Amino acid sequence: MKRIKLKVMGISYSQTQSGAYALLLIEENGDRRIPIIIGGFEAQAIVIKLENLEPPRPLTHDLIKKIADQFDITIIEVVIHKLEEGVFFSKLVCNNGEKEYSIDSRTSDAVAIALRFGCPIYIMEDILEKAQLTNSPSDTDLSSANGTETIAESSPKYATYSDEELYKMIDEAVKTEDYERAAAIRDEIEKRKKKRQ
Repeated sequence: MKRIKLKVMGISYSQTQSGAYALLLIEENGDRRIPIIIGGFEAQAIVIKLENLEPPRPLTHDLIKKIADQFDITIIEVVIHKLEEGVFFSKLVCNNGEKEYSIDSRTSDAVAIALRFGCPIYIMEDILEKAQLTNSPSDTDLSSANGTETIAESSPKYATYSDEELYKMIDEAVKTEDYERAAAIRDEIEKRKKKRQ
């Protein structure tokens, strides 16, 4: 069965489930995209890595990376191998230098870990065919910031602050581990940068 390499397009608020987010993956050499509904914690873990934010304490996925590094375990790839009743099933393919292992994982966790290890994400082609979005990119609720898709629209409440105030606020939000607020402030900063270009 053919595998297709994916890349993370971004995260948006889910329009179908309240309090949830949609992780959007796109095939590396094509236009097919799949949305995966994930929880807030996993969305934060992915956004933090996409935005290269440094939390004051390691998050769970960062801790997994540190433990794996300490014991010379490498994540070779992530494979989304099954779709059953709307739920995606993934596995982490790992190597400890002697043996290769395949570990079951939730797809959201697998993507968060893949971003930290810099390893590829694959999906079986038949799953991509079944799950792909059929609408155009403009129909999704993702907003673009310098070519990177991120959490949706910035909050208008940050529009009145100066750039300097926003940078201080984003630092404070990261220090207090309020990553949702940090993402909203970041979106306002990126929106301004885009307008100035």
